[in-house]
Amino acid sequence: MLDFDPAAVAIPAGHFIGGRLVPGEGEAIGVRRPSDSALYADLPIASADLVDRAVSNAAEAQRRTDWASRAPRERARVLRRFADLIDARAEELGRLEALGSTRPIAQALAVDVASTAEGFRFFAEYADKLGGEVAATRSDSLGLVISEPYGVVAAITPWNFPLSMASWKAGPALAAGNAVVLKPSELTPFSTVRLAQLAVEAGVPPGIFNVVQGTGAVTGDALCRHPLVGKISFTGSTRTGAAIMAASAASGAKPVTLELGGKSPQLVFADTPSADKTARQVAASILGNAGQVCVAGSRLIVQRRLRDEMVERLAALFAEVRPGPTWHGDTSFPPIISTPQADRIDGIVRRSLAAGAKAVIGGRRMAAIQDGAFYEPTILTDVTDDMPAVREEIFGPVLTVQAFDEEEEGLALADHPDFGLAAGVHTADLGRAMRAVRRLQAGTVWVNRYGRTADFILPTGGYKRSGIGKDLGRQAVEANLRHKSVLIEF
Repeated sequence: MLDFDPAAVAIPAGHFIGGRLVPGEGEAIGVRRPSDSALYADLPIASADLVDRAVSNAAEAQRRTDWASRAPRERARVLRRFADLIDARAEELGRLEALGSTRPIAQALAVDVASTAEGFRFFAEYADKLGGEVAATRSDSLGLVISEPYGVVAAITPWNFPLSMASWKAGPALAAGNAVVLKPSELTPFSTVRLAQLAVEAGVPPGIFNVVQGTGAVTGDALCRHPLVGKISFTGSTRTGAAIMAASAASGAKPVTLELGGKSPQLVFADTPSADKTARQVAASILGNAGQVCVAGSRLIVQRRLRDEMVERLAALFAEVRPGPTWHGDTSFPPIISTPQADRIDGIVRRSLAAGAKAVIGGRRMAAIQDGAFYEPTILTDVTDDMPAVREEIFGPVLTVQAFDEEEEGLALADHPDFGLAAGVHTADLGRAMRAVRRLQAGTVWVNRYGRTADFILPTGGYKRSGIGKDLGRQAVEANLRHKSVLIEF
């Protein structure tokens, strides 16, 4: 039985600095559960002074402990023990994650916690694989390129997948020998604290993995501006990503990895191998986590002769969702993260309907379930490129549908002027698929599927305003290393 009582979950409220839980001091804000809008904890806001304390502590730990200098295989063993502890505490972490986020308990356990553990295992295996190289020089000299950690990496994670995003950010940074100061979203703050506690239990030295709580405007800004932060990694909105770039430059140039907004197309040709399978993939890409996913396939661009059949299939799939609180084991469709976000989704849909779009299904707030903020799965047809539902990232369960006749027309519709995070192509024609792969301006293109595999090897990141740099893959670890050139004269 997966159901649990939300009132019975222990909350590790506070910051985690230097290997211990630090109670909040000063200003705090209330944190609400998305499923019923109930206030369930107070969240302390880390001031600039507390951020300085956390970053300075992390920098000292990175210098004082042997985390960066110990044998890389030993660092890998510690991270694997960390992953094993995550698996062992899966039920505890899953309930903590489901309690205050949009992740239903069944998905939190089967997907999020398991993915978090596997992410740390994956990055652990790179600890001794990226040491540098010998350069081609004259025979009477020796040129070396040495890889070194930055020191302190600041990680800022989003609210939609708190645990797994922590592994995306902290995993490669720790494997490379850095210390980490992580700020989770103030909407979903607590599971990451428990994760940091388990890291110390696994053998990560105190001070190497820290968590500071607070808002982006106060805590996040201070973290990005801190002169001891060597590198920043962020996943979130395009607007916040721009603010992070500006703040990071205040204390001198430093590298940033930014995975930002998306408005990803699903380009479906009439020769798609299976209309039923494609419809299920398209539905899953926008209904998963109620559309609150950066790579959500929110724009269906379908060849006209398949349009009506595809819309009919999708409408039937959209009607099958099972909304409910995240602590119910049979919930498959979660709430929107907050009432203001649900209102924002509704505003975009209403403005698009007023401009001429038609709602095949959905198009309004769902009847409240225990006072949670739910939004109906929505399909909008008769849309144009200038409508808000096509132009803006909605971050909700809203799919727009546009039709095309010829390949070139479909590719032109798929190209968004601002975003380029991901795209899907569905066709039985390999040549057409490869033409689309080459043409689409997106950091990831899936062909006859939509969504990542569970092996972490392919990097992810965006084109255009969807970000810079890469998470996952070898590239994520390389982004947490700086390189020193050495030339030795014999």
